Amino acid sequence: MNINQAFKMAFKSIRSNRIRSALTMLGIIIGVAAVIVMVSVVQGSNRKMQEYYERMGTNKITVSVTQWGGKDITQQLYDYCLSLDNLVLGVTPDISSSGPLIYGDKSTEQMENGQPTTITLGSTQFSLCNNFQIGKGRDLCQMDVQTGQQVIVLGARTAEYLFNFQNPVGKTVLLSGHPFLVVGVYQAKDPDSAFSMDNMAVVPYTTNRLLNKSNKVDSFVVKAKTAQTTTEAITRLTGFLKGIIKKETGFFNVYSENQAMKESDDQNKMMSMVLGGIAGISLLVGGIGIMNIMLVTVTERTREIGIRKAIGARRKSILAQFLIESSVVCGVGGLLGILIGFIGTIAAGQVILHALILPNLPMALGSFLFSVAMGVGFGMYPAAKASKLQPVVALRTD
Repeated sequence: MNINQAFKMAFKSIRSNRIRSALTMLGIIIGVAAVIVMVSVVQGSNRKMQEYYERMGTNKITVSVTQWGGKDITQQLYDYCLSLDNLVLGVTPDISSSGPLIYGDKSTEQMENGQPTTITLGSTQFSLCNNFQIGKGRDLCQMDVQTGQQVIVLGARTAEYLFNFQNPVGKTVLLSGHPFLVVGVYQAKDPDSAFSMDNMAVVPYTTNRLLNKSNKVDSFVVKAKTAQTTTEAITRLTGFLKGIIKKETGFFNVYSENQAMKESDDQNKMMSMVLGGIAGISLLVGGIGIMNIMLVTVTERTREIGIRKAIGARRKSILAQFLIESSVVCGVGGLLGILIGFIGTIAAGQVILHALILPNLPMALGSFLFSVAMGVGFGMYPAAKASKLQPVVALRTD
């Protein structure tokens, strides 16, 4: 059998029944497009989430401690982390303060998106543990922390709002009514987000009594060297805290951002599988439609099949002809589905994630091959039925 001739006949059959062919392809088109859009959006969401965690800083371990009348463990925890120099890069208190920052007639309470500026009380290792880098001026130094100096390092978004194009270094801002000297500004690491992590500021944790009327330090961030050492560091820190915090006097929690990142990744993979399965049902329905139409085609062309077999066409030639026609219908539907899927993915990415998302090529190629395979699978029964027709019986058909 001439393969080129078989493909020409398949396309001729599609052209001669345009409306029917289009309706037949519709299930394949919708299914392929839905698979591409859904999976691509979930993958894009996962990438954005991973990028967010990377900007926050990977390998972070959050330690929270609650004690009733217990002593401050800051120095003990610092000394213990220092002994884990093969596992840990740094440790910093991570205390919050709620006061607004004011400079002149500007207050961070009036920022355009209504997001409150995050004020954190930390140590000299705050930027190391939280993935910040100095853009202007300097970071907190040991003398600032030891003497409780009223100095502050601003995040890029906060500095931009309060000072516009001025250099903030050397200026004084008010925090909860107390003057703080701006000694530095961090580089922007989240400039495009409406609720940016650059909308922050850090002051020495030894100003805790001034700002929060307390000396209590109950939250810390520990920075592990790698993802592998994070797990071991959590185990070591848990054992250390069990030894110094008794159940009757308090409790603690040790948690890694890596765990949150993994949980988010697992949830997105599960969602991708569920959405892909739902879209796959549409493909299945489309495949059943292909089988139905091919059975109709076999019935319509029974006399043609009889003539071809009467003049010597072999069974495998008839089988191949109808399989090729079924595959061409599904293949064309798959290509149209991929095109619509690309357009739909771009539109969905802009609306849902506000980002440019494109389907990856392996997924597009896989969708096309799967649609062709569906044509073969669902066209097998009609093709086999056509190939088994007896010439005499077929020729008697009107």
